[in-house]
Amino acid sequence: MVITVGAVVSTHNLAIGVIIGIILSAVFFAAKISKVKVTSQLEGNKRVYKVEGQLFFASVTDFVEDFNFKDEVKTVEVDLSKAHIWDESGVSAIDEIVIKFHENDIKTTIIGLNAASKSIVDSIAVFNKPNGINENIGH
Repeated sequence: MVITVGAVVSTHNLAIGVIIGIILSAVFFAAKISKVKVTSQLEGNKRVYKVEGQLFFASVTDFVEDFNFKDEVKTVEVDLSKAHIWDESGVSAIDEIVIKFHENDIKTTIIGLNAASKSIVDSIAVFNKPNGINENIGH
């Protein structure tokens, strides 16, 4: 708020203060919702990752870093029932984790997609297409 008031006082133009306020609000909002929480638990020889939050361009880097691709398990289940995928970056992040697990001979299952997330994953993702994984890792 101090920045917007300073902009209005220094420029004598309310429109500039409003535009700066909108831009700052958008930046703060994106930073606030870009927090993705990934928890994992071992169930026998299967690792279950539970994801909570919004997957989009601002959150995918932290999301991918939360997975252990060198784990000593045979299967991994990624539960996205408390997550939402908003854009192509989120879908690419899911592709990336599935492909990295596949490269380490770990079978990966994605579960819990809501209808909107399932729609975007079905239309963009490669991991769920015939030979999609193998074509993207050079096999």
